Amino acid sequence: MGGLLAAGLALGAGAWWLRGDGAGSVTIDSIGDRVQTVPRGRWPVFAAKPEVAELYRFVATEGDWAASVPCTCGCADLGHTSNRSCYIKAETAERVTFTSHAAT
Repeated sequence: MGGLLAAGLALGAGAWWLRGDGAGSVTIDSIGDRVQTVPRGRWPVFAAKPEVAELYRFVATEGDWAASVPCTCGCADLGHTSNRSCYIKAETAERVTFTSHAAT
């Protein structure tokens, strides 16, 4: 019985870690993109593929560059002000709200 309890606790702890360690749920915004708020340094679930995660990481850490590049996908009428807007919807010093716009 003790082994079963230990296995259940280990599985629960693993599921908590996979959940994103403070990551919010994925929701849909007003323009139909998925959004997720995560602690800074973590990536949204829609950036699961390594090459997509690398793009999100680059934009999040090299924000000045991405903020100076106009978006070329025609989303300016959706409120996007730069290429960075296609990846990041909002941010604070501790958390980033990512949008799936660039991933889709």
